[in-house]
Amino acid sequence: MQRRIEQEIEEKLRDIEEKEHVRILYAAESGSRAWGLASPDSDYDVRFIYVRPVADYLRLDNLRDVIEWQLDEVLDINGWDLKKAMIQFQKGNATLFEWANSPMVYRTSKAWEDIDKVARGYFSVKAAVHHYYGTAKSTCMQYLQEEQVQYKKYFYALRPLLTVRYIVRKGSPAPMLFEELMKEELPDELQAAVHRVLAVKLASDEKEKHPQDPEIQKFIQEELERQKHLAEKLPDDRCRDWGRLNKVFLEQLL
Repeated sequence: MQRRIEQEIEEKLRDIEEKEHVRILYAAESGSRAWGLASPDSDYDVRFIYVRPVADYLRLDNLRDVIEWQLDEVLDINGWDLKKAMIQFQKGNATLFEWANSPMVYRTSKAWEDIDKVARGYFSVKAAVHHYYGTAKSTCMQYLQEEQVQYKKYFYALRPLLTVRYIVRKGSPAPMLFEELMKEELPDELQAAVHRVLAVKLASDEKEKHPQDPEIQKFIQEELERQKHLAEKLPDDRCRDWGRLNKVFLEQLL
């Protein structure tokens, strides 16, 4: 099944290149499968970065900088133009750094390796912490207030909170795999609760609801409060220089 889906994804990427007249530099999994948290009914979230012919970047009428190719129960495929990606790297876009760090890569290239080396110099701890803290807080407020909750939403809050802990400690993009993030120093009671809830989540429908877990609820609330103050105190560490990004972008066009 997995091999068949991967072959289908590769066929979709070739179709995109042919019909959209682009060159895909990188494609990877971005969702629960890359996190190691897929349920039986999880879809495949494929994200890719593409480059157009140089003439398209000189047009008076700008082309769209995203390609939204497919969205159904099995495949969610969309991509960003390289120029858009480079601008977002300069802004410290945490989502883009996460795509670049995916453990499930469907397509890569020497060009992407060169881009990735340059882009990592633009990673911003402050931007990433604000992004992941905001994601966890939004998930908590929207989905974790009732007595019965979808267990997958616990991981939509836990993963970004643990990602913040890793980023602050290491000063670099965090691994996507949840099991790697669980290596952070955590109370034994929380570890046991997470493994218990994860076992239920992996074996059940994603929309199914279960009773709140008090240990996980407590950790999320306390960590949100701690990270709120942490995010406010972090210094601005964004790299303002466009030189290296401009250079590696032009190299892909010439």
